[in-house]
Amino acid sequence: MTGTHTRHGARDEPGIRQPAAGPWVLLGVGLGGFVDGIVLHQVLQWHHMLTAEHPATTVAGLELNTLADGLFHAGTWVAVAAGLVWMLVAWRRSAAAPRPRWALGLLLVGWGLFNLVEGAVNHHLLGVHHVRDDLGGPLAWDLGFLALGTLLVVAGGFLARTDPTVRSAVTVGSGRPGGA
Repeated sequence: MTGTHTRHGARDEPGIRQPAAGPWVLLGVGLGGFVDGIVLHQVLQWHHMLTAEHPATTVAGLELNTLADGLFHAGTWVAVAAGLVWMLVAWRRSAAAPRPRWALGLLLVGWGLFNLVEGAVNHHLLGVHHVRDDLGGPLAWDLGFLALGTLLVVAGGFLARTDPTVRSAVTVGSGRPGGA
């Protein structure tokens, strides 16, 4: 028995659901956090989690920031692990495997959402650190971080929505059309 084609070319096969979007977005959040922590905290050393309030210029400040960075990395690891578990559960429930363009798009959406939330909360609302704590006027870097997050969400959403093999009606929650 063959399925019917949707307007984007995906097939509705009996017993096969469209891939779940939520796991891919959550993976993007976690991986985006890893990029932030590894590149900005460790490699470039532009900031640590608490450098605005506790500069890393003293041993005590560096120890506190190292602990906070470690907790941050643990949180990003949990997001990646949860995304992987969620993905496996969806596949075991007969959800289709995603197309690479669609999955990449949703990973970028998740990374962008990470940047937007982390940037808005930590850089602007709480002010616990800035993208460049080593500069006197970090606002431009903080706004650039938010702009990058917006660009990632828009570009990722475009990639995911324009994949011809996946229905655009797939929502972030259930992986089923219409979010049911």
